[in-house]
Amino acid sequence: MKRLMGAHMPTSGGLHKALYSGKEIGCTAVQIFTSSPQQWSAKQITDEMAKQVEKAKKETGISMLISHDSYLINPATPDPTNLKRRISGLTGELHRCALLGIPFAVSHMGSHLGEGEDVGLKRLAESAKIVLDQSPKEASIAMETTAGQGTNLGYKFEHLAHVIEKNKGNKRLVVCLDSCHIFASGYDVRDEKSFDKTIKEFDKIVGLDRLVAIHVNDSKFPLGSRKDRHEHIGKGEIGLEAFRFFVNDKRLQHAPLILETPDAEKMHKVNLDILKSL
Repeated sequence: MKRLMGAHMPTSGGLHKALYSGKEIGCTAVQIFTSSPQQWSAKQITDEMAKQVEKAKKETGISMLISHDSYLINPATPDPTNLKRRISGLTGELHRCALLGIPFAVSHMGSHLGEGEDVGLKRLAESAKIVLDQSPKEASIAMETTAGQGTNLGYKFEHLAHVIEKNKGNKRLVVCLDSCHIFASGYDVRDEKSFDKTIKEFDKIVGLDRLVAIHVNDSKFPLGSRKDRHEHIGKGEIGLEAFRFFVNDKRLQHAPLILETPDAEKMHKVNLDILKSL
């Protein structure tokens, strides 16, 4: 199996442009925003846009395209008006994904905003059910592990398992593991023993069959800092050796590696070349 690696690429000039620019720097997988991550309004996906993306996939040979939802979406918010808007936002993302042939929308788990994790997780699981019920089955929610900043949920593997369990094991609830986030939340991956322990723990609690993507980012802050700040590969607190494990561990071969490191325009190719060298 060919190891898929790539990066989050810009979409200026059209969503399909991300595939061509990704190809130029050596991507075999690409992540995009289907709409602005800082705005509620989203452009409608036209037949022409979908055709352009399909054509770009064929011309670049990049068949694995993943989306990342809006930063505004919080499916665990206690505010009823905001919750309705956020459920609608994530549902809209899955509809856009289905039209574009994108199988997974990476989504942050949301924040309980002071109400406590139990309440937040209950609301999150309920929101996920509504979104899945109201969206096309061709697209799945890839719940992203978080660093646990503030009142963020999703920094424990148990949080992911809870949402899946409360949705009766719905196959459209899958997971995107972020190396920086899990490290910041306290899961060590820096040496072979700790890496193996973390992956076994994930498999036991969530299941590696649920893993569909891995964000590969080094961390500016130390283990357990609960701070989400990405660093270039091998230049942060995680260190280069851990990424050798992410690249080569046979248990993870099915999940594409996606860079979200800083200075994308200059450094994505540099970081991608480092991953390939491993």
